Amino acid sequence: MTDREYPTRPWVGIGVIAFRGDEVLLVQRGKPPRLGSWSLPGGAQHLGEPAETAARRELLEETGIEVGPLTLTAVIDGISYDARRTVRYHYTIVDYCAEWTAGEAVAGDDVAAVAWAGPDDLARYDLTEAVHQVIATARARLA
Repeated sequence: MTDREYPTRPWVGIGVIAFRGDEVLLVQRGKPPRLGSWSLPGGAQHLGEPAETAARRELLEETGIEVGPLTLTAVIDGISYDARRTVRYHYTIVDYCAEWTAGEAVAGDDVAAVAWAGPDDLARYDLTEAVHQVIATARARLA
């Protein structure tokens, strides 16, 4: 068990929806929670770290890429309960979107794999409905 499991407060996570043309960058989680599942790059904000700085740091650490200006896309609470209905995980995720500017996408840090996925490819990654929704919102914000 980690200090993120059965927390005493929500953890702030920062995500980035990075686009390269019509493709969005996805990562396969290399650690719990959701080990092995596909999602968006991101991670925990550090104490004293501005949210946009955390977004750029996590994106670079997990995928090796850089993006242009960040646009706030969504704030989502991810809350998981155990069998007794006790909060097992609680993340408040702040998602930004941006266009890719530099770097070759490679798996780094706590990521098992990365993939650029076009709109017609998203179904094969078994993304949550929340991830599909935030990708759609990000596409609209950057259009």
